[in-house]
Amino acid sequence: MDENYQIDILDRKILELLQKDGRMAYTDIAKKLIVSSGTIHQRVNKMIDAEIIKGTQVLIDYEKIGYDVTTLLGIYLKSAKDLGKVIDKLKSMKEVVEVYYTTGAYALIIKVHNKSIKDFHHFLVDKLQNIAEIQSTESFICLDEPIKRSLAF
Repeated sequence: MDENYQIDILDRKILELLQKDGRMAYTDIAKKLIVSSGTIHQRVNKMIDAEIIKGTQVLIDYEKIGYDVTTLLGIYLKSAKDLGKVIDKLKSMKEVVEVYYTTGAYALIIKVHNKSIKDFHHFLVDKLQNIAEIQSTESFICLDEPIKRSLAF
């Protein structure tokens, strides 16, 4: 891993194109940026080694596959020393898609996807609130996601 790798304008343009289409062929990126495909390949590999690029993913419209409820939950822990235990337990819950360790009122904020309110209720009562190290939770059901984007370069 190259922690000292400094991205330049070409790297930024490569990242911008890959954010729009992570499956874009290196030859197509090279044509757009007027450089060789070997240069693109080399730059992408360096950014992967430096962990600037951490992988590619498919973006899924969860509603279209039956997950109609997205919720953010603030979690209060009984003790700060319980953080690792709680995170380990959250990792095993398929509904949990994001976890943030935060400042402020909550120790953690998590994002979950469920098929229905009933499914969410089951997750909340039977799974999340059964974690002994969690003191309490606060739920925020998402009504819409008007902005979702990657950081622009």
